[in-house]
Amino acid sequence: MQGNLNEIDICSILHLIELGQRTGQLLVETQSFQPSKKLERDEALRHRPQQQSWFVFFGNGQIIYCQAGESCFSRINDYLRHYRVEMQPNEKRLTSLAAMNMPEYGYIWALLEQNIINPKIAANIINSLVHETLFDLLSLHQGHFIFRQGVALAPQLKTLEVAPLVTKIIKQVQEWKQLYPYIQSPEELPVLADRVRLASLPAATLDKLQQWADGKTSLRQLARYLNRDILTVAKAIYPYVQQGWLQIVYSVTSKAENYIGTQDLPENYRGRIVCIDDAIAICKTVESILQTQGYEAIVFTNPLEALGIIFQLKPDLIICDITMPELAGYEICAMLRQSTPFRIIPIIMLTGKDGFIDRVRANMVGATDYLTKPFTDTELLMLVEKYIYTNSVDNNRA
Repeated sequence: MQGNLNEIDICSILHLIELGQRTGQLLVETQSFQPSKKLERDEALRHRPQQQSWFVFFGNGQIIYCQAGESCFSRINDYLRHYRVEMQPNEKRLTSLAAMNMPEYGYIWALLEQNIINPKIAANIINSLVHETLFDLLSLHQGHFIFRQGVALAPQLKTLEVAPLVTKIIKQVQEWKQLYPYIQSPEELPVLADRVRLASLPAATLDKLQQWADGKTSLRQLARYLNRDILTVAKAIYPYVQQGWLQIVYSVTSKAENYIGTQDLPENYRGRIVCIDDAIAICKTVESILQTQGYEAIVFTNPLEALGIIFQLKPDLIICDITMPELAGYEICAMLRQSTPFRIIPIIMLTGKDGFIDRVRANMVGATDYLTKPFTDTELLMLVEKYIYTNSVDNNRA
């Protein structure tokens, strides 16, 4: 069984495996943006979303374990911190584990065999790792998957039924989206912002914020340290972020650096434009048209990724598709208009041929203009030049 996530969603895939009582492993990968051969390597990195992968291991339709990509032992060590476990298997054992197909799972069993943790702690860690991996997977709407039947992962410590777990996590994913645009990714880092106002908080609350909001600990790591799910942690800090007492940022070594400052700008540089569209073909078309005219074009096929980076990119204009499965263009526009830096940035919405209602809704959330698909090079450039020029004049007047 294999296919693309725009044809069948993760939830349905998991239920099919459960109903068929299948044994084997599910591999899910996000689609990477394949740049043109004409682009240099550094330029290609700027425009290619980071590829990610996940593995889910099944036994008779039940989940045995989940792993995020080529994961090392850091996820497990984060949970060990919660249980105040400082010992590790000896160095020789760690070296042998790293060479295994499933190093994470082997690491948990090594901890068990050497009595560093007990079966209850091991089961709790597995449950938490499965939960956080499925949270990421059930948030996906793009990518491809393949399920291979085979021998069940062994030995087994516990198994988890798919249906109740998926129902619970889908509800959490829906609640998570309500935290946008203030909190967007589990990998973001909370940082203290307004220390003067924070001084008015109770001492115990301030101590906790100072301990965790250090700009080095991600929300996901914080959830592991506290042994809480990511939604609970995000909801707890949400009021402080909303009031401006905390800021949520990406690490300075994050993928945002891949988009900014990796190459000199062209001599005929005319401005930075961000395009958000889940169709790779549209992104390639927009990028090609704009780059030939001296614009810096940065494209995203994942709207959530775009939202996480766009505040650092500071574009001169945004082109955004209206219909995207993960996050609608209306929602993106409305979120950006709530932020002061984006109140006057031109936002052009991409609509279908019969998009009258789309256009009305786009105007209601603050879109500057719209462009009907399919469009010509001339139509795109006329709109871009119109609003890039207008925006630069308005900024100069301000």
